[in-house]
Amino acid sequence: MARVSVIIPTYNCDRFLPEAIDSVLMQTYQDYEIIVIDDGSTDETRQVLESYQNKIRYFYQQNQGSAVARNLGIKQAKGELIAFLDADDFWIVPEKLAEQVNCFEQQPSLGSVHTGWQIVDAGGDKIIDVEPWREIPDLNLESWLMYKPVKTSGMIIRQNWLQQAGGFDGELRQSHDVDLVLRLALIGCEAAWWRRVAVGYRRYGGNTTRNTQTQAECLLNVLNKFFAHGDLPEPIQKIESQVHYHTLVWIAWYQYEQGFYDEMARFLNRSLEYSPYYKMETISDWVEQFKKFSIQNGLNFDICLLMDLPDWQQLMFRIMEN
Repeated sequence: MARVSVIIPTYNCDRFLPEAIDSVLMQTYQDYEIIVIDDGSTDETRQVLESYQNKIRYFYQQNQGSAVARNLGIKQAKGELIAFLDADDFWIVPEKLAEQVNCFEQQPSLGSVHTGWQIVDAGGDKIIDVEPWREIPDLNLESWLMYKPVKTSGMIIRQNWLQQAGGFDGELRQSHDVDLVLRLALIGCEAAWWRRVAVGYRRYGGNTTRNTQTQAECLLNVLNKFFAHGDLPEPIQKIESQVHYHTLVWIAWYQYEQGFYDEMARFLNRSLEYSPYYKMETISDWVEQFKKFSIQNGLNFDICLLMDLPDWQQLMFRIMEN
C-alpha cells in the first residue's frame, strides 16, 4: 500500500511520457505508486510504456478526456495522498514528493498542497518561473476564484477530500482543475503552498489548453456553475462581478496571445458588463492587464500592435459611440 498515488493521464503523448515518468522515478521519496491512464491513445504510447511495465500500473479507456481519465486513476489509487502529473509535464525537483508529504505531516488539517511551475518550451528549455504565492500568498475560496493559480501537475490532494468532492467533473474537457479546487474550497478543504517551482509545464502547439475557444467556454461554465450555488458565503457573492470581469479580461488576453483578435474583442466587450470602472478607465485597465499577463507568461507585449489591430479599433469605436 503506497502512501502517494501519482496519476498520469495521457493521450497521444508518447514523445513526452517517458520524461514525465522518469521525473517521478527520480524522486527522493519512494513510498508511491505510478498509475498511467491511457485515454485512448493511437500513437506509440503502449510501446513506450513496455520498458516501465514493472514500475507502473497501466489502465486503458476509450477517449473521454483527462477529467474522466483522472477519475479512473483516483478510483484505482491505493494511496491516501493523490498527486497528479500531466504526460507532457515533468517534475523538476527531486524532493517534490518528500516536501509536499512533509507539509501534510506538519499541518494535518491540510487537504491539498500546491507548487509553483516553470513554463518551458517543447524541448524542455526554461521560459519563465511562475511563483504565484508572491501575489497570492493564501489559497482560499476568494483567491481561487479571482486568480485561479492552479497547475494540476503541482498539486497533491488527500484521497478523502477527493471522495467528498466527487472527483473531477467528467463533463468538462478543460478547466476541470479550476472547477475541482473551487468545489474543494467551498466544502472547507484547506490548501497551502509548498513555495518552490517544482513542475516543468510545456507550452507548445499540442497542449490541450491551447484550444482557446473550448478553454474559454469551459472556464466560464465553471464560474456560472459555481455562482449558481444558492448557499455561497456573502463575501463571495459580493465579488461575483469582479470575478467575471477579471476572468473575461484574462480570456481576452489569451485569445490575443493566440492571434484570435476577433475573439479578444468579443470577450473584452463582454467584460464591460462587469467592469467596476468608467469607460476610459476600463480600457486603460485592459491594457495594464494584458501587459501583466504577458510578463507573467514570459511573453513580450507590444501595445502598438494591440492598438493597430482593426478588431481593437472597432471595439474602441463602438465603446465611444455608446
